[in-house]
Amino acid sequence: MSFHAKAVQPFFPPKVVVQVKSLACELPYKHGIPLSRFSIREIRREVISTGIVAQISGTTLWRWFHSDAIRPWQFRSWIFPRDPAFVEKAGRVLDLYGGHWEGKPLYPTDYVLSADEKTSIQARIRKHETVGPWHQNPIKVEHEYKRGGALTYMAAWDVHRAKIFGRVEHKNGIEPFGRLVTQVMSQQPYRSASRVFWIVDNGSSHRGQPAIMRLQKSCPHAVMVHLPIHASWLNQIEIYFSVVQRKVLTPNDFESMADLEDRLLRFQKRYEEIATPFQWKFTRTDLQNLMLKISYPLNEMKKAA
Repeated sequence: MSFHAKAVQPFFPPKVVVQVKSLACELPYKHGIPLSRFSIREIRREVISTGIVAQISGTTLWRWFHSDAIRPWQFRSWIFPRDPAFVEKAGRVLDLYGGHWEGKPLYPTDYVLSADEKTSIQARIRKHETVGPWHQNPIKVEHEYKRGGALTYMAAWDVHRAKIFGRVEHKNGIEPFGRLVTQVMSQQPYRSASRVFWIVDNGSSHRGQPAIMRLQKSCPHAVMVHLPIHASWLNQIEIYFSVVQRKVLTPNDFESMADLEDRLLRFQKRYEEIATPFQWKFTRTDLQNLMLKISYPLNEMKKAA
């Protein structure tokens, strides 16, 4: 009779698991390790070389990290809010998306517009004609191109009515943005609305109190609402711009600037035929939770300093 010995998994006390997870949550270069971030292999090497464990497998480490969703090998860029009134400004925009302003429901004759500009859109004229897809072959786009110029696409999105208004300009600025405002406010129902809220970022075309005053002077019933600095992700027009990027501008293949302009303006008409309001789910509660999440590493950094 033969017996096959079964491999015995090593036992690691909870204290060791905690130490390893703690190491994984640290930036390696702050411990003198010349790495920007840890991989499973590098963590394994470190816990063995420092004597935390005598031997351990990468699979075991992965299982420990997976239980707490710790992924030190991943990273993403972000910006700490530096606007002291971030919550207040962002909250006003979220209220408008939810149909409220200053604690009261919007009137039926109130409208909310999200506006911005997509700048420096190039018209790339390919040196050889693009080939359409065929059996087992994708679209083929010539790598080389000549520059046909660049333009700015300015647009305003009616948040609750799913209407898009856009225009093409050679560059962005105060006057081009003013022309977009005139384009929208000169037509119904905005011309006779009770209030028309314009949600904008802090770009030079519509920055600060001077922009608010210009808008009120040209359209007394228009209210400009600024997002906090570095909060374009709260601007719904950016969702539409992402659609434009995917469906119109990628791959970038145009015969001329005129072709680029024509395609942009015809697309917005096509898009509006099937458009519905974006299902915006980020609320004031989510904002508060996000700020708490952000404040934790900030407080930890202050403690370390």
